[in-house]
Parts: sequence; C-alpha cells; structure tokens
Amino acid sequence: MVNVKSYTERADASSSPVTRQLFKLMDEKKSNLCASIDVRTTEEFLDLVDKLGPFICLVKSHIDIINDFSYEKTIVPLLELAKKHKFMIFEDRKFADIGNTVKAQYTGGVYKIAHWSDITNAHGVTGEGVVKGLKEGAKEVTDKPRGLLMLAELSSKGSLAYGEYSEKTVEIAKSDKEFVMGFIAQRDMGGREEGFDWVIMTPGVGLDDKGDSLGQQYRTVDEVISTGTDIIIVGRGLFGKGRDPLVEGERYRQAGWSAYLQRIGQSSKNL
Repeated sequence: MVNVKSYTERADASSSPVTRQLFKLMDEKKSNLCASIDVRTTEEFLDLVDKLGPFICLVKSHIDIINDFSYEKTIVPLLELAKKHKFMIFEDRKFADIGNTVKAQYTGGVYKIAHWSDITNAHGVTGEGVVKGLKEGAKEVTDKPRGLLMLAELSSKGSLAYGEYSEKTVEIAKSDKEFVMGFIAQRDMGGREEGFDWVIMTPGVGLDDKGDSLGQQYRTVDEVISTGTDIIIVGRGLFGKGRDPLVEGERYRQAGWSAYLQRIGQSSKNL
C-alpha cells in the first residue's frame, strides 16, 4: 500500500498551500475526480463545468482550444462556477521553455493564466528555470496561492517521458517544496523519505474504453489508485459519445472515492 494517510492528514502536513486547500476540499466533497473538459466553445465548456461541478474537485482546461475565448465571457463565469460548486481550476498548459519566457506566457498574453488558474503544469526539459520563472510570475500578479505539477509520465502511446527523463524531472521538483505540489504521472513518485508528499494526478483513466485511435491508453480507476494516484483525470468518459455528464460524473466520483477508501483501509459504505 503506497500511502495510508487520508487526504486531510496529508493536507495538515503539506508545505504547499494549494495542496492543503485541494486535499481538504477533496475530503469535504468526497471526490478525487478531475474533469478534463476539452471542447471548442465557451458555451459548451461552461455548460459541462456547471453539470459536472458537484462531482469534481478539479476542472482541467486547455483554454487555448476555445475558439470564442474572452476573459470576461469565459474566465469570469468559470470562476463563479468554481465558487458555486467548490472546485479548483487546473490549466493544462504544459509549459516548456526558459524561465523568462514561461513567466511571460503564464502571466500575460490573451489568457493571463496565473490570474485565474490555481494549478498549472510544466515539462522538465529546460531544467529548474521553468519552476523559478513560473513561481516569480505567480507572485507578481496575484496574492492567491498557485501550484505547479511537473510532467513526469504521460498516458500516450510511445511517450518519451519515462526512465531517466522521469527521474530528472523528480529532481527538478525537489527544487521547490512550496510551489511544486506534485506530478502528472502514472504512479507514486516517492520522495517521502526526503520529506516530500507529492500529489499524483493521472490522465488516461476510463471505466469503459481502452484507448483511442490517436494513441491515448486508458487504465482503470482501481488500477491507478492502487499504484499511488491521488486524483483521476477523466475527459471523454464523462461526456463523450453521448454520455450523460450527470450520470457519469457521479459514477466516476463514486469509483474514485471507493478506490481511495480501499487504499487507506476505510469502509466505502458512505460514498
């Protein structure tokens, strides 16, 4: 068993303010489900966020694929929905450049990600500078806590993020205990013996499908939770192929929470 502590117990010991907020929210809502909502219009995006909001702890966005994006019509309502349904926001930007560049990308341009997204992520290909640049950017534009996930492993077929690359990404994560809160990964990434208790978020989780024609590979909820995942990231399984997001949101919430309770040795009677 990878970790037998509850989310709240881990929150109380965490050095990351975003992790503390997220873990306590997850225990309050009994949800470790992150909804990945990749659609092309603001209307569809906000509609799905509103429907899935009661079941999730996080919304994951690719805000740059929304064709009619505007801060006032897309982000302002998103923040209102986050408050209404008590979830946090994760912009899946995957920063991968030198510190000065990612700082500008994070804080400015059309999207102004640091202003509204609680969490973002980055590749480790450019070294520790990506962490420093993003952290500086967050501090310059907001007094709200922000968190960074490093991309240690990916769910796509043929991914190069494994082995030595993953190991070096973990070393980069160790450079900042407050801002770097964890990883996008397929398993527990260790670190507890050095005082790190990273959040592990895992994409490519499905209860029905095994993959798609573009290289996505799905693992079951029980499988990923048992190998150290804290938050399951689900996209098309919640709303694709005519699925009802209200039905699937509760289905995945229950599946994720049940697997988590089993991992920490608690009863799943009260889901």
